Amino acid sequence: MKFGDMYVALGIIAIVITIIIPVPLWTLDILLSLNISIALLILMISMYTKEPLQFSIFPSLLLITTLFRLSLNISTTRYILSDGYAGDVIEAFGNFVIRGNAIVGFIIFLIIVIIQFIVITKGSERVAEVAARFTLDAMPGKQMAIDADLNSGLMTDQEAKIRRRDIQRESDFYGAMDGASKFVKGDAIAGIVITILNIGAGFAIGILSKGLTFGEALGKYTLLTVGDGLVSQIPALLISTATGIVVTRAASDSNLGQDLIKQLFGTHPKVMFLVGGVLIFLGIVGLPTIPFFLLASIFIVSGYSMYSSMREAIEEEEEEIDKEEIEEIKKPENVMSLLKVEDIELEFGYGIIPLADVNQGGDLLDRIVMIRRQIALELGVVVPMVRLRDNIQLNPNEYIIKIKGVEVSAGELLFDHYLAMNPGVAQGDIEGIDTVEPAFGLPAKWITDQQREKAEILGYTVVDPPSVIATHLTEIIRRNAYELVGRQDVKVLIDNVKEEYPALVEEIVPKVLSIGEVQKVLANLLKEQISIRDMVTILETLADYAPITRDPDMLTEYVRQKMARYITKKYVNNNQIKVITLDGRLEQLIMDSINQTENGSYLSLEPNVVQRVLNELSKKVEKLTAIGEQPIVLTAPIVRLYFKRLTEQITSEIIVLSYNEIDSNVEVQSLGMVSIQ
Repeated sequence: MKFGDMYVALGIIAIVITIIIPVPLWTLDILLSLNISIALLILMISMYTKEPLQFSIFPSLLLITTLFRLSLNISTTRYILSDGYAGDVIEAFGNFVIRGNAIVGFIIFLIIVIIQFIVITKGSERVAEVAARFTLDAMPGKQMAIDADLNSGLMTDQEAKIRRRDIQRESDFYGAMDGASKFVKGDAIAGIVITILNIGAGFAIGILSKGLTFGEALGKYTLLTVGDGLVSQIPALLISTATGIVVTRAASDSNLGQDLIKQLFGTHPKVMFLVGGVLIFLGIVGLPTIPFFLLASIFIVSGYSMYSSMREAIEEEEEEIDKEEIEEIKKPENVMSLLKVEDIELEFGYGIIPLADVNQGGDLLDRIVMIRRQIALELGVVVPMVRLRDNIQLNPNEYIIKIKGVEVSAGELLFDHYLAMNPGVAQGDIEGIDTVEPAFGLPAKWITDQQREKAEILGYTVVDPPSVIATHLTEIIRRNAYELVGRQDVKVLIDNVKEEYPALVEEIVPKVLSIGEVQKVLANLLKEQISIRDMVTILETLADYAPITRDPDMLTEYVRQKMARYITKKYVNNNQIKVITLDGRLEQLIMDSINQTENGSYLSLEPNVVQRVLNELSKKVEKLTAIGEQPIVLTAPIVRLYFKRLTEQITSEIIVLSYNEIDSNVEVQSLGMVSIQ
């Protein structure tokens, strides 16, 4: 091995010298035998190669073996034409393989050449050409995949280098094979030409120079030439076969023989039984009985053996899986999976399963997709995936909605019924089962399909059970959107803005505010149902006021004032808004009661004062609700936040706005004033 490279170089030089300098006959016999041995070696290696790159020298080896065969052809031609004898190997092929019949030998030689040239070599050439083209086209995608795996930490730098090198070697290999297959093709053509020349020249030399008769010359030189052709073309055929195996070989964990046995006789017992049955049928209808019955029995026995082995393998695999599952459960780290809390969960009894099962015509999954789109458009929030689960502990038609693993609402459906609600304009009454609409808590009735048309004519809003769940889920997500926006979600939103406004994001995050502080501002907005879809305006406002204060509550107020146009459009109809206002003394009292601390500000009012304010507010809200108006309280900007916190003690449905959040051209009509009595 130390001087192996030197021996190879000397061997290639010797091949070239053999073309020029005659070699002894005994040496020629050895070289012809060596040619056959090398061809067998190459064929065996190609069969035991698991992937083409394991035999990467094959293109160069094709050139060397082709040159070796041609040099031997020249040496044997020299002896055939000059001495009429070319050694024991060629004579043995002439007498033993073709039985001394030159015509039969010549036909066999032509058949071998045709098989090699037209069938094997032509196909291998085409496969190598297509493989080279597709490998080259796939290189950019493979390189990008390596870069992605490297960036995500799935591989090391060293592994990335190895994979890049393998991709380059694969491209070079198929490109080289595309060209090297031309050597085999040219070798076949050269073999035909050399054979024709040997026969013609030998025939002429035998008659003119050696005084042989026509028959003697034809028999002697044709026999030698065909024997020489067979000695050359049989190794060429072996190497052509090896070429086809290499270029058609897909990457595998096994060699060709193992894959062949496994895929033909290891996975389809039914096919073996069918083949055996067909062979028995053919033997019965008139074909030779013994060979067909013998082969049929072999196929049937093989199929039964294959079926038994597969069944045993399946049983062993199931036992192994059971053992692995038991061991897996015992591992302490598997408890970690139980600690994961889903953001949104919808659990339901078994009676509601058809609504979620697509195979049973359920469209609940499609409705959830539309809910996520609706929330994204309304509030600018990407809602997490809603986890659907069946819960046998619930009533069949009951469902519950969980946020962060905690139940926040529940409902119950009545199948084959519709939910009818009076929007306030319905005339007349309908028969049904009294209930409460789960999303808004409104009185409603479950009615049958026969009453549906009547209810719609009377002015009732009628919805089916899937719509009840969808509406309920939408409202729960809308109310709790501020809990669903975490720091990771905020980072995604900021990165989305950064694609078009990099300077804005770089100015504020993380130089001025952290992602957590931005998240608190967004949560404050969502808690009062203010959309954060316009992230550019929000971030620009934060960039303007964050140097002044980092209090999330105060920053939220500045953002709300900046979004006055959006808030006006959200709550104002026909350029007029009906509101409840606060007495000036109450506003002054609230401002005087604001305490500033390092962690923020809070309101400190005496409990009896708070109670009087809330009682007064409740009366005004009831008055507005009675006339069908939405309860909106309008306050001074500095008071808005703190008064909103007071109203949350009654209900979160009361909207509190400041004067700076309403457009100046909007007509404000006060329907009541909250004062301290």
